[in-house]
Amino acid sequence: MPLPEIRIIGIPGLPEILSGSNLADLICQAIHASPLEVQDKDILVVTQKVVSKAEGRVVLLDSIQPSPLAHLWAQELNKEPSLLEIILRQTRRIVRMDQGRLIVETQHGFICANAGVDTSNVAPGMVTLLPEDPDGSAQRLRTYLQESFDCNLAVIISDTFGRPWRNGLVNVAIGTAGLMPLMDYRGEPDSAGRPLEATAMAWADELAAAAELVMGKTLNLPIALVRGLNYSTGQSSADLLIRGANEDLFR
Repeated sequence: MPLPEIRIIGIPGLPEILSGSNLADLICQAIHASPLEVQDKDILVVTQKVVSKAEGRVVLLDSIQPSPLAHLWAQELNKEPSLLEIILRQTRRIVRMDQGRLIVETQHGFICANAGVDTSNVAPGMVTLLPEDPDGSAQRLRTYLQESFDCNLAVIISDTFGRPWRNGLVNVAIGTAGLMPLMDYRGEPDSAGRPLEATAMAWADELAAAAELVMGKTLNLPIALVRGLNYSTGQSSADLLIRGANEDLFR
């Protein structure tokens, strides 16, 4: 019996992504220019930043008229009023505002800093927003890539989130297509024969975090290919990774 293993391969060669860029085609070109041969059940992890850029989710700060509330809170948080206004527009609920930090629930239901509004890896004076529909973004990429490579693939859109009670950031899945984001072991026997009661592993988050190890933040590798995982296929949504309010013990 072969030992279980997976491979994670960073894919170079993606050019600067602009609004309206055909991201799926550029990914195909980058893969064709590499030594890789895409195989059935490969998983492509793609960073949110390039998806947002391609989908035009980029905002010029000078184009935003801040509200009186944004001006007031910007002073407290030491942020630009126009930046805070954009964050507030992407926010469903403020979770915590303290020590110069703003943790919110986005319109998607994600809990993260600044509603995912990001000033990194864009021109000065610009910010990126999260994709409006990350699952839809993942599915469109998957459809194009499957047709191009004539095999069954999965796609994960990843972003970098902080974590309560732990230092450091990790990549998580904000959009999925083609694989179930949770591997549910509940009801299966453990090594002693007792049924597992609460074990549902967030495979999509684990894959996003693992892919970051080869993508990095400064390597300009916004795509990684994961190979060798025997995952469950089918219709999927990263919404399954969001804990409902009725189960949230910390809300």
